[in-house]
Amino acid sequence: MLILIAGPYRSGTNDDAEKMAANLKRLEAVSWPLFQAGHLPMIGEWVALPVWNAAGGRRIGDELYDQIFHPAAGRLIQLCDAILRLPGDSKGADNDVRLANERGIPVYCRLEDVPGCGAV
Repeated sequence: MLILIAGPYRSGTNDDAEKMAANLKRLEAVSWPLFQAGHLPMIGEWVALPVWNAAGGRRIGDELYDQIFHPAAGRLIQLCDAILRLPGDSKGADNDVRLANERGIPVYCRLEDVPGCGAV
């Protein structure tokens, strides 16, 4: 399955680049077990960050940021087979779950609940 990993990225960081990088590492940490189980992990920031940079993004939270980050995740959800929602407050991840529910795709809240990941 193509699985979107959703969780805090910007939330709670006060736009501190180091805290955002740490949040991205937490999201990325589950990509390997998903891949080992035969899935293809995806994180919205893997798409949004390069697009934002190429479009001339200058400051986290600028108008361009808002035009790219949540819409990129929404577009990805249209392609994904499931979402893995990691713990932590995140309006973006909560919106991802809402969109997944509207599409009727599974939302997993624990890695071990994803098919094939219980033994990884």
